[in-house]
Amino acid sequence: MSFSSSRTLLSLVGEDISYTDFVALKGITLSIAEGEKVALIGQSGAGKTTLLRRLYQLQPELCSFIHQHHALVPQLSVFHNIYIGRLDAHSVFQNLRNLVRPVQRTIDEIMPIAKQLGLEDKLFIRTGELSGGQQQRVGIGRALYRGGSILMADEPVSSLDIVQREEIMECIVEAGKTVVSSLHSINLSQRFFKRIIGLKDKAILFDLPVDLVSDNHIHELYN
Repeated sequence: MSFSSSRTLLSLVGEDISYTDFVALKGITLSIAEGEKVALIGQSGAGKTTLLRRLYQLQPELCSFIHQHHALVPQLSVFHNIYIGRLDAHSVFQNLRNLVRPVQRTIDEIMPIAKQLGLEDKLFIRTGELSGGQQQRVGIGRALYRGGSILMADEPVSSLDIVQREEIMECIVEAGKTVVSSLHSINLSQRFFKRIIGLKDKAILFDLPVDLVSDNHIHELYN
């Protein structure tokens, strides 16, 4: 099901999605079109992360990905962890040079992202010395720096306080032309996304425009 007249970027038809020998989701059919903002919601273990990773596998060259557990290198600085987002876009020489002594042009590329995320004064501090919320913002910065036409995010604001969640969620939604994110927060999913997919019992319980998602839908999803 798609709620946009734009071209389809991601599509699954009747697919069972597994990891190791465990079937996490059954009979999944959905399509996501260019420009859509889609939230995946449901209880822990409902398959949100599994579905997100499967969607990423469909178009990895178009995607940047914000990991729930950050996937950072704690020994490296904030700058270097953000820079990693474009390692494959630079030559080996450029990467080694920026590892040893970052060039000003690259710093100038990354600094606006760091400022947007409130990390400008942490740019050359080791990431392992930061708080959990700051590390989560570094992971977001890496995905923003990588770019791509599709931004995927797995619980991207779970380590942030209420005020930061609002600010960073807005950054994420505005940064990606097409955004697909798993979320625990019903409030954030309804405020920042145009379409909500609810997962329960290894299947899609509902897939609706946000204004058609009722209290009854939410109650059935979580009870």
